[in-house]
Amino acid sequence: MQITLDLPGSLDRTNTFNESDWMLEIAIALFRQERITLGRASKIAGMHLVDFQQLIASRGICVHYDIEDFEQDIQHLQARGWL
Repeated sequence: MQITLDLPGSLDRTNTFNESDWMLEIAIALFRQERITLGRASKIAGMHLVDFQQLIASRGICVHYDIEDFEQDIQHLQARGWL
């Protein structure tokens, strides 16, 4: 398996890049390459789902959410009586 990391340019200006930074970048790369889900990526990154969504949006990364995902969400909500 090959993973490509697109690291932000701001890393050139810092002296530290710790393990959590690497986990974040790996999570972003795996999500971007559609190898893992958004929820899994946020867990790997150690971030709340909404915070992770905001981060990837700030990097111009699209959330992979299509009509099929939407329909599944609707079905889950209906099954629980929320719609």
